[in-house]
Amino acid sequence: MPGSEGACREPIALALTGASGVHYGLRLLECLLAADECVWLMLSKAAQVVIGLETDWQLPGRPADVHAALVERFACSPRQLRVFGREEWTAPPASGSARCRAMVVCPCTTGTLAAIAQGMSDSLIERAADVMLKEQRQLLLVVREMPFSVIHLENMLRLARAGALIMPASPGFYHRPQRVEDLVDYVVARVLDHLQVTHALLPRWGEEENA
Repeated sequence: MPGSEGACREPIALALTGASGVHYGLRLLECLLAADECVWLMLSKAAQVVIGLETDWQLPGRPADVHAALVERFACSPRQLRVFGREEWTAPPASGSARCRAMVVCPCTTGTLAAIAQGMSDSLIERAADVMLKEQRQLLLVVREMPFSVIHLENMLRLARAGALIMPASPGFYHRPQRVEDLVDYVVARVLDHLQVTHALLPRWGEEENA
């Protein structure tokens, strides 16, 4: 049940960056918390700006205040969610010894993509992604840009070769979406599948015919 106080599995790190499409990241966060997952959340400064532009929601600046606002909004247990500052270098995601089974950057800007591809680690988000690669853990990058330049494509190829999974925010239409939310759920469902998190966001191909 959402909001339970029991222990959950090893956490999933979720980073929201400043690409358009912040609804993908917020919906993913909502679904992970509803599935009783523990989430380590990181927000870039640009992500907080985009949240204000693309939603009717204004997140506070301090991580503790962001935590309180999200716990209230998603009615989850405070223990399920940790929010880290952009330069909180002592945070668990910055170390390979911390227990973290996967990381998702959603949405992922091409700037963040480039920094991760080059191993820059100038922010906690970039360092956390670098940790996932060096520890050979699951790293999913939901890139949101169009069109892609040769630079973007080369960075994606480099990261794919390093073990990251590139998941551009490209919703399908075979489920006949009726609302924008249906398109968001399509992308979020594919991410949840790769995280092995159970969901019922959309019918699976062929299941309705078999039923």
